[in-house]
Amino acid sequence: MRILAIDVGGSKAKCLLSGETERRTAPSGPNYTPDRFVADMAALVGNERFDRVTIGFPAPIKNGRPAKEPVNLGGGWMHFDYRAAFKCPVKFVNDAAMQAVGSYQGGRMMFLGLGTGLGTALIDESHLIALEAAHLPYKKRLSFEEWVGNAAKERLGKRRWREEVAEVCAIFRRTFLPDYIVLGGGNAKELKDLPEGCRLGDNSLAFNGGFRVWDREWASSVPECPAIDPQRSLRVNWPNESPTASLREQGSA
Repeated sequence: MRILAIDVGGSKAKCLLSGETERRTAPSGPNYTPDRFVADMAALVGNERFDRVTIGFPAPIKNGRPAKEPVNLGGGWMHFDYRAAFKCPVKFVNDAAMQAVGSYQGGRMMFLGLGTGLGTALIDESHLIALEAAHLPYKKRLSFEEWVGNAAKERLGKRRWREEVAEVCAIFRRTFLPDYIVLGGGNAKELKDLPEGCRLGDNSLAFNGGFRVWDREWASSVPECPAIDPQRSLRVNWPNESPTASLREQGSA
């Protein structure tokens, strides 16, 4: 089984085929829609074969599909027919959760992605629990994300920001009782000393997570993207047809 793992970010979409080491990238951005995404993946992959697709996505995922439209991309992601577009089974995973799965080394692990915002995920004995803990209130009527995200680092300065990261890690350790916390995301490298009970992650492990979610042990907690009502679906053609075909919506809400 060959898997295409895709990491969709606010500035670029990256993909990697299992068995390869070279990532392929395309620009994304605030006008990035599912039809452009599928067309870009078709252009990057060309005629190479794959049997499964994993999409790491910057939005909450529920029942195998995006539960909300992404903040930093275009619209149309919630009702797109991904299985029809890719012509194979597809799994959606929150981007932080995908890196969490790739970082997992047994037991109960919490993953915190320190980037533009704060990604959170919990894994207990290979059972993935995608969290939205970043948006819980922390202090001064601001959320955890608003105290340790990128804007907070700029507002507080690195020294104070590092102190807040350590405090947030301590709170999550007391709350979720993980055996260890993995700190990933682009800002993890800004930490001088790792908080107690934490280890540094690696963003490249997100693709390993994209491959892993198809293993049998993850099947119950990472379901396949389900079929969608064709009257509500958004569809676009894939390589053997026209990868640049325009998006069309069938029916109306």
